[in-house]
Amino acid sequence: MTTLVKERSLQRKVALTAGISLLIMTLAAFFSYGFVHGSLVVKGDASATFHNIMSSNMLFKAEIFGWVIILISDIVVAWAFYIFLKPINKSLSLLGAWLRLTYATILGIAILNLIFVLLLSTSTNYLSLFKIDQLQAHMMLFLEAFESIWSIGLIIFGGHLMIVGYLAFKSDSIPKVISILLLLASIGYISIHLFNIFLPQYGGVLSTLTFVFSVPMIAGELSFGIWLLFKGGKVPKGV
Repeated sequence: MTTLVKERSLQRKVALTAGISLLIMTLAAFFSYGFVHGSLVVKGDASATFHNIMSSNMLFKAEIFGWVIILISDIVVAWAFYIFLKPINKSLSLLGAWLRLTYATILGIAILNLIFVLLLSTSTNYLSLFKIDQLQAHMMLFLEAFESIWSIGLIIFGGHLMIVGYLAFKSDSIPKVISILLLLASIGYISIHLFNIFLPQYGGVLSTLTFVFSVPMIAGELSFGIWLLFKGGKVPKGV
């Protein structure tokens, strides 16, 4: 009985770690991508984007810092999910963790492109060798590389969510609605970003997929994180 209590106590600590990390990640993503990136980067307009980043350099640095927080949180969540879901199926839990770590690695490569953009926006002697339109073109190239590399990573992230959703569905304690949201989110991430990378010319289909899967993609991990924070791994009363 004591061993069982210790195991449940560990599960509770891991659930709290995962829940807090997911909420931190959500807030950081809202700030870095939803607010800063969305306001500074103007699609198809290199001049406006260059001006925005040059005039709001500290804000752009804050965006990069937010991405680093997201990256660290992803690594923590990969570990926490593995420990929490291991009792359901150790092999699948391990595969899910490796998929998330692979995604985190790809995200790290994508973030490097934002650092290159930051270097281009910093006034140094060697940058004077570039004409203004060359600087703008290079900056947009790195920003588009960030988006494309991250998009590839999100396909793998969708695979991770599919495993997590399946294991959540097999669990006796995790609400079925959360597992269904996770599974729908996984399909959304995979289909949207496959189209985004390989079939970008089908903009109408991409818009439809984004509209259909936007709710589960937002609510899937967020609802799981909230459940982990308040309910996950709690020791039953009387044990």
